[in-house]
Amino acid sequence: MFLVTVRTMAKNRIHDLLNRYPLIRAQWTAVEMFSKVGVQWLRKIELPSAERFILDSELDLLEHLSVQIKDADSMLKDVGQRDDRVRCLMTIPGLGKTPALLVLAEIDDIRRFRGDSRLHAYAGLVPATYSSGGHTQHGPIIKASNKYLRWAMIEAVWPAIQSDVGLNQFYHRLADRKGANTARVAAARRLLTIVYHVLKERREYRHE
Repeated sequence: MFLVTVRTMAKNRIHDLLNRYPLIRAQWTAVEMFSKVGVQWLRKIELPSAERFILDSELDLLEHLSVQIKDADSMLKDVGQRDDRVRCLMTIPGLGKTPALLVLAEIDDIRRFRGDSRLHAYAGLVPATYSSGGHTQHGPIIKASNKYLRWAMIEAVWPAIQSDVGLNQFYHRLADRKGANTARVAAARRLLTIVYHVLKERREYRHE
């Protein structure tokens, strides 16, 4: 989690730097920019010397973090090997071996939750509710929750919408109406609903 969080921070710094150059920034989407081809392009674009130094430093950091993350994944490859729940979770879009292990560790026994809405609240993927004088208002997502499970589901959204057509359409419909942040939380909540049913029914995810 720590390594991936630092990698995300480095990517955000690159986005911030390129946002100063809209014509350059517009050539790639956020996801494509950090593909193998995208990184090669980032290494070659012409920038003032100070920005070029910063960009190269961040790209070097990304490369180093990617190696460390790969090594950590290799270390965890045999963990949970005989647990059918891990295998089932790995069939869900966006959940590789390490996120699946994290999700299972934080949920433990799915029977602790009487429904998927309880699991949403546990992960902090529901808005806070304020009631006063007969009026109810909804605010940002609740903070008093399991931050590790919430982090895992939020991180799973990007790879999930790239591999699953239904989730992709759901995300983009909502993003067009309510913005990317709201859509990402909603997609993470939908993924967690899938997690709930996969664990409850001890079955693999069915893409249909």
